[in-house]
Amino acid sequence: MNFRKIMLFVFVLSLLLCATSSWAQSSGSIEGVVKDSSGGVLSNATVEISNPVTGFHRETATGSGGDFRITNLPFNPYRVAVTAKGFSTYTHDVDVRSVVPTTLDVSLKLGTTSENITVEATGAELLETESTPHTDVDRELFDKLPLESQSSSLSSLVTLASPGVVADSNGLFHGLGDHAENSFSVDGQPITDQQSKVFSNQVPVDSIQSMEVISGAPPAEYGDKTSLVVKVTTRSGLGQTKPTGNITSSYGSFGSVTGGANVAFGGTKWGNFIAVNGLNTGRFLDPPEFQVFHAKGNEENGFDRFDLQPTAADSIHLNFLYTRSWFQEPNSFDAVATGQDQRAQIRTYNIAPTYTHLFSTTTLFTFGVFARHDTFDYYPSANPLADISETASQHRVLTNLGVRGDVSYVKGIHNVKLGGTFQHTLLTEDFGVGLTDPTINDPCLIAGSNPDGTAGPSGNTALNFPTQCTAAGFLPNDGTVANASVSAFSTALGCIDLTRTPNALDTCAGPMATPFLFRGHRDIKELGLYVQDTITKGNWSFNLGIRGDLYRGFSNNSQAEPRAGIAYNIKRTNTVLRVSYARVMETPFNENLVFASTLASPVTGALFGATAPIPPGQRNEFHAGFQQAFGKYLVVDGDYLWKYTHSAYDFSDFFNTPIFFPIGWDRSKISGWSIRASIPNFHGVSAFFTSSGVNARFFNPQVGGLGTDLTTVGAFRIDHDQKFQATTHVQYQPRKNWPWIALNWRYDNGLVAGGVPCFNATNPNSICQGTSFFIGTTPFVNLSGLTADQQVQAGLTCNGVAATLTAAFASCPASQYGSTRIRIPAPGTADDDHNPSRITPRNLFDASVGDDNLFRSKDNYRWSLRLTVINMTNKVALYNFLSTFSGTHFVTPRAFTAELGFHF
Repeated sequence: MNFRKIMLFVFVLSLLLCATSSWAQSSGSIEGVVKDSSGGVLSNATVEISNPVTGFHRETATGSGGDFRITNLPFNPYRVAVTAKGFSTYTHDVDVRSVVPTTLDVSLKLGTTSENITVEATGAELLETESTPHTDVDRELFDKLPLESQSSSLSSLVTLASPGVVADSNGLFHGLGDHAENSFSVDGQPITDQQSKVFSNQVPVDSIQSMEVISGAPPAEYGDKTSLVVKVTTRSGLGQTKPTGNITSSYGSFGSVTGGANVAFGGTKWGNFIAVNGLNTGRFLDPPEFQVFHAKGNEENGFDRFDLQPTAADSIHLNFLYTRSWFQEPNSFDAVATGQDQRAQIRTYNIAPTYTHLFSTTTLFTFGVFARHDTFDYYPSANPLADISETASQHRVLTNLGVRGDVSYVKGIHNVKLGGTFQHTLLTEDFGVGLTDPTINDPCLIAGSNPDGTAGPSGNTALNFPTQCTAAGFLPNDGTVANASVSAFSTALGCIDLTRTPNALDTCAGPMATPFLFRGHRDIKELGLYVQDTITKGNWSFNLGIRGDLYRGFSNNSQAEPRAGIAYNIKRTNTVLRVSYARVMETPFNENLVFASTLASPVTGALFGATAPIPPGQRNEFHAGFQQAFGKYLVVDGDYLWKYTHSAYDFSDFFNTPIFFPIGWDRSKISGWSIRASIPNFHGVSAFFTSSGVNARFFNPQVGGLGTDLTTVGAFRIDHDQKFQATTHVQYQPRKNWPWIALNWRYDNGLVAGGVPCFNATNPNSICQGTSFFIGTTPFVNLSGLTADQQVQAGLTCNGVAATLTAAFASCPASQYGSTRIRIPAPGTADDDHNPSRITPRNLFDASVGDDNLFRSKDNYRWSLRLTVINMTNKVALYNFLSTFSGTHFVTPRAFTAELGFHF
């Protein structure tokens, strides 16, 4: 079944359900009737709902029958305030935790009230008696938050606003010690595949109303990848009787141009929200150089959400998304010299209708289907020999089809949810690779050509078999000669070595070398069933649940997964204490899973070693934490986690391309802490501070997927282990219609940098053994494996002299060796578990200043202007260096952006 037929089936099913039933979103609502003390209804009364921590605020007016309804509310506690002329103000605290509507009967007493009221929070209102720590973010914050990446702003938003998130390149973020073990829930639709801009296209930020990031033990309704669960509530036009929206355009550094428009319109029973935007920039991906060249890209997004509520029990909700991105693979100086020109394109479609029916004031049924389709195309240079090391191509298709349903029941102390999700993921992969570097599979060696005295590759392209080497004055690379640069010659790789003509190799298919081609397909099926109950009794909250997952892919597994959490509110001190536990079955990454799980051919065996299907993982995780309010101006949230996983996952980078293959390790142990402090709006000032530290220890052997070049014995720190990171955000707006300013300070103490040479000749748990040697009794570091460009990227120095593009180091005495961008362990102390090389700590500062009503318009039509600067100090810093898992990338140089908007 092709994708067009799939989408047609989903669209027709959507129309049929719309004609007979109802649709709704996975969010809450508050409704009710406002009356006076005699029981008479009050029309045109103002109903306001707000959350002081997230900055959420919305208001509406009661209808002719005194009724009101505020929908599309993220699950959070709220303060409701009702005012009417001639009556005293009514306030009430409401905790929205279910899709079942919360109903209020409001009775106003005669009295006096001002036209404009300000309902201040108390310390108790800042707290949530929840056993699962999470971070809530509303548009009030991320409309003003300076975001680093325009093409993956959702990832930037999660990284800055949530504790325990490590920033990485190209929109990747590591949640709580795991790489990409994150999932998104967009209006209830689960998305567990990769969302960074080298895999897929993200939901555009201007279509999002609010976001909740769950960093604790996940409730039973969430499965697969749960280190972070990002719950996204999109914007709606329901009840928007007068159209509202905005048109924006911006221009900034690297020739970056954006344009976008969105509009919300509807009536009391229907609504539509549409958002379209585009980006063209000279720095789409993070390059391996601080200078920017060959990094152009563009992206176009279209999002539409339709809501309909024909009756009080029925509503309609349909999401549709299309995004397309095209980008160059950024070049290094080495790649510029060869004329490398690699490019990629990603196209994403998503359609997600959901059916709900409210049986009573306590019970609501939800049923939804969804179809998401990613097409990834990677194009090599027109001249294959211009590609460094190898020339690769790929066409990958991922289609995720799913059905979900649940029943929510709220009554008394119970908030019960029972449901399940079935997903069918269709994977198709075409992959091609040919070698373009004659030293990778060199049949001949030159004696003593390496700095440590061992034999190195000859690079002679006229010879294509080891038996030809002796006559030409070289050593045969047949495994009998010690060398530290290349593996023994492989006849299989000789057949795809485009630098030679393997006419002497009778194992090749023809007289000319040709790229290795692979094509594969697999259907992955997953079923998850769960039941959970949140029991609230006095100061206690109990979250109890169990989930069952069934996985059928290249490997099969099924698990029962209990989940439990307890929270206790000490009201006298405004303190909440909590503990939680979750058993989780983690499923392998779907991207490039087919190739990574296929039995090794001679070519893949020579390139990667043995391949094997990646088994699902089993995780036990524990959390303990607290939430503390200090008066009404500060709330602090802290958490400690411990996770133990059998079959832990990551990706392996294929040479210098954005092609990544999933891999599995024997196990991992992850522990760490996180803190988030929030200051609600106080005289125009609001702020938050997040900090965390995570230990991410992974253990050999590799148990699945393509092989890596990691030779560490036993435990090692993976490249998303980071001891400390912190974000401080402050924004100030003296009055509602005045200009505002927002500042970010992000500190990262550095990811593990596994690809940098170092010295430790005796420790088997250090990759330094491969670059350690002696001249007499003096220890040296072998640097010949790095090009001059790579040494400059790493900021390597020898005796205080920095490497340059024209003067590289072949080796350096260990006592004189150093780096300005990487913390390299002292000679003899390097250990991949306890003392690995790390990227040098960095401080990055970003700022935005804006005016949301530039000309002080008193009507609904206004202009806005916003100026943003990223990396104000123009800090030169790395995200990573020659990482097995992600390659080399620099943070963005100083970048300015000016945005002009028209709002109506």
